[in-house]
Parts: sequence; structure tokens; C-alpha cells
Amino acid sequence: MSAQLNPPVHVGDYLDLAIDGYSNEGEGVGHVDRFAVFVPGALAGEEVTVCVEQVKGSYARARLERVLRASPDRVDPACLLYGECGGCQLLHLSYSAQLEMKRQRVVDALERIGKLDHVTVHPVIGMSEPWRYRNKAQYTVGIQDGQVVAGYLAQSTHRVVPADDCAIQHELNPRVAGGVRQLAAAFGLSVYDERSQAGFLKNIIVKNAFATGQVMVVLVTNGARFPGGQARSRQFAERIAGQFPEIRSVVQVVADAAGDMQHAARGTSRRRKTSVGSYEGNTIILWGEPAIVDVLDGLKFRISATSFYQVNPSQTVTLYRKAVEYAHLTGSERVLDGYSGVGTVSLFMARATREVYGIESVWSAVHDARANAGLNAITNTRFVEGRVERVLPALLHDGITFDVAVMDPPRAGCDREALLALAGEATESDGTRALGGVPRIVYISCNPSTLARDLAILSGLGYRTVEVQPVDMFPHTHHVETVVLMSRVNG
Repeated sequence: MSAQLNPPVHVGDYLDLAIDGYSNEGEGVGHVDRFAVFVPGALAGEEVTVCVEQVKGSYARARLERVLRASPDRVDPACLLYGECGGCQLLHLSYSAQLEMKRQRVVDALERIGKLDHVTVHPVIGMSEPWRYRNKAQYTVGIQDGQVVAGYLAQSTHRVVPADDCAIQHELNPRVAGGVRQLAAAFGLSVYDERSQAGFLKNIIVKNAFATGQVMVVLVTNGARFPGGQARSRQFAERIAGQFPEIRSVVQVVADAAGDMQHAARGTSRRRKTSVGSYEGNTIILWGEPAIVDVLDGLKFRISATSFYQVNPSQTVTLYRKAVEYAHLTGSERVLDGYSGVGTVSLFMARATREVYGIESVWSAVHDARANAGLNAITNTRFVEGRVERVLPALLHDGITFDVAVMDPPRAGCDREALLALAGEATESDGTRALGGVPRIVYISCNPSTLARDLAILSGLGYRTVEVQPVDMFPHTHHVETVVLMSRVNG
């Protein structure tokens, strides 16, 4: 999108605009003389009146004033906070249209960014009941009118929108968060202030294991010392656990003023004590267990305070079953799980193959992955700490080759060196070539843009994108998850 020296719109202009598409964030997009105008809340096919609020060199942003001709897919948002809370961007769009929009977003990314034409992109697998699906809630704590509030940040701001309920959260999560908020006020806990970077309580996180009913409460704090000391912190934890019998764990996660996680005490980055009041990396166990346990597709998973775990359990099973299907396992393969996290994909694969190697850079996740393998009595997995782009070439250099690679990177996508290693193009520090060329790659992505970029790189390294299956992990938001099968052209 090239910049225009004299944009055809100005701040304060009122325009009648035809909306012809969507942005990556789910905003409606119209054009004035080919100049893009982004309009949150507008839908493709609509004619709207907007007020221009911001003009950049290559685009403008506008506020929706009136819908002149509505899309047949427009619905009334099922939430009173819609328009304030930045969580759900698509509540005004029917669910079937959301799925169509998300598929088109994947297609557009593959064609425009990846330059990949004629790729089979299947219809998005949606949910039969796209509500109350989230097992994790993270609330920002603030002060409004002298009262402690907890809620979600308004879009593109640090303003807290108080939320007593949320239609995509498990019903228990807002209730537990509300109990913690009230208790924080009763205990006189100071609330973190973004501007002064002072105050104690920053966030309230509720983790909910749907299958077992176990709940964890996480207090994210600015600094480690609980006001009043350890006895006071235990009293706080016991009080909240007493209100909700589902709570099995109350944990404090220590962050600094900027929000970065800190080790709770010097030298504790790898201590794994489980007693109350002990440190576990940057966490302090205030009451109960250090983790809760959930079950996915018959597999048990340990969920600790800082471990990543998919927020939509039913769609997670759908996604990982599709990944296993794309891996075409016969029971004899050695599988690589890049960016393996707490081992969810690894354990799904391990039930159908000879051996799985998981590579993960976060040590606590590696620890949890090994614990999860033990929980399930699975012995054919190995989890290695380190960055994929460094560990994979070393494994290949040592003669450990893979029949299938599953890559599930963060939103930023894969490191280019990791992709080179998959294709057998990486070299070791001593100058030797790392033998590779994994015959089959299953790529799981939460970001169509970086997915398309990485598929284009792999295409240039001799791989063909066979098919793409989008899965709706986050109904009513612009996010879409995909699982992709790639095969080596001459493999």
C-alpha cells in the first residue's frame, strides 16, 4: 500500500462509503479514489456514513456514524459491552458469515503475501455452539470512581471496561474474577497504575479445566512482596478458595512495572518446589497445588500459571486431530514437534507413531511437557530445551532425521533458519551441512500473514502446499487458526 502525497480525505470529513472488504483485524474497508478507509463495525456490502478520525499516508480510519444499507449478515451484538470492550470484534456479524470471512482472509493472505495460487482452502470448521468456549480469562485491574474494577481494555487504550460477565467465557470465570476483585478491595490491595508504575495488583487470571472442573486463580503483581507478608497472602488465598470449591490453586505471578515476568527470588529460575509459599520460576504458590489438570481427547495435561494452553478445548481437539490426520502416521515414523510448548501436539502424535521429539525454548514449558508425558504414561517422547533454529540443525547433524515435522510457532511465525533446517539447507557452526529435507510438514498457524510468508519460503525450498484447513478457535473475533499439509516435491 503506497503512500499518497495528498490523501483524498481529511480528519473531520463525513463520507458516504461503500464497504467492499475487510482488514486483517476484521474492520470494514472502503475506498475513496483507491485510498483505503478502515471502518470498525462496518460490514462488506454495506453503504455507510462515516467520520474520518485519522489520516495516514496510505490509509485513513473512520468512525461509523450510520448504516445506510445494511448487510443481510448484520446481527444485533449479544453483549452489552460490545463497542467498548476490545475483545470481540465481530459480534455484529452472523456466525456463518464470520466463518466465510475467515476463510477468505486465509485465501487472500496465501495469494497476496505467499503468491500461492490454486491452493485448496477448505471451509472453516466452526462450532455448533460458539459461546462460553474460553477456559481462560485475563482481567486488567483498575480504579474507577474510587472503586476497584476488573475487566477488559478498551480497544487501543489502557482504559479498563468493567466486565461482570462475558458471553464467550465459561460462566464460572467472571464469577471467580469478581470474587477476587471484591476480596482485593476488602484487603486494601493497591492497584497498579500505568502512568506512575506504582501499585501492587495488575491482573486477575482465571484458568478453568473444563473436563475436570479444576480452577486456578493467578494474581499478576508488580513485585513479589504481598502487602502484609506471607501470612496475609495465605489468608487472601484461603478466603477466595473458600468461596469457590472448584479452585484448586491460587498462585502469584511476579511482574515488573513494565509487565515483564521476573524471577520471584534470586536464583529461583529453575527451582520446582511445590509447597505453599515456595517459588516456581517467577511464581509463588499461595495456596493449593502448583497446577491444575485438564483432559483433551483422553490425554491429561498439567496447566501451570505461566504455561501456554489453548483456550478453546473442543476446537483444540478438532485442530490436533486434523494435524494427526495430515501427518499420515503409520506407527513407524519419527516426528518433530517444533515449538512444542507443554507437549499437547507431541502427545497427540505420540499415540500414533514410533517417536516424537519436541523442541521448545521456554524451560518451564519443557518441564510441563515432560510431566504431561508422565501423566499419560507415554514413553516415546523426548523434549529438548532450545530454539528450533539451533536445536534442529544439531539433531540433524547427529544423524537424527525426521519423517514428519509439525510446526506450531507463535504469531510471528517460524525463524527462517528453522525453515532452512527443515529443508536440509542449514549449516552447523563448524561449516558442515545439516542433512534434512523432512518429507512432510504439518504447519499450524494462528496468523495467516506469517503463515503465508513461511509457506512461500518453504515453496522456494522445494515444498508444495497440498491443502489448508482453517479452524475457528476464537468465534466472534477476527482470529483464525489453520493447519496446513505440505509435502516435498521430490521427496
